[in-house]
Amino acid sequence: MEDTRWLSDEEQRTWRSFLTASRLLWDRVERQLQQGAGLPHAYYEILARLSEAPDRTLRMSQLASTSLSSRSRLSHAVARLEEAGYVQRRPCPSDRRGQLASLTEAGMERLREAAPGHVEEVRELLFDRLTPEQQAALREISDVLTAHLSPQPLWPAAVDSAADE
Repeated sequence: MEDTRWLSDEEQRTWRSFLTASRLLWDRVERQLQQGAGLPHAYYEILARLSEAPDRTLRMSQLASTSLSSRSRLSHAVARLEEAGYVQRRPCPSDRRGQLASLTEAGMERLREAAPGHVEEVRELLFDRLTPEQQAALREISDVLTAHLSPQPLWPAAVDSAADE
């Protein structure tokens, strides 16, 4: 392994710090959504993405790619949300093979109920701990990593929703 570019001590500390913070943050946000709203984060994210889409509707393939889920995993989640009355699926009129997922009024209401606790948890765990400068640096770093790792934007650039992620 002569060509391996090993991490320096400083890089190793940065990597481990990033992993630890990411995992702890994710676990706490997931736990809050499960306990406070009875929703896994994946379901909340689907509801949030649909709420921000034009007519609260997205193609299933677009929903899968932007939520970083496999199509089968997304299909299962949407089926569960459909059973609960939060999402409705229908054939895509412009492409017989495609399907559309739409947020129902019940789904929008469920999102409105879940969002305050979720947003408060995100604020408490992340934003209240960082200065505005640190928030800007975190966003910039995250944008650089996302642009490198994903060929397409995963969230709209500007979000005005109360169910912001």
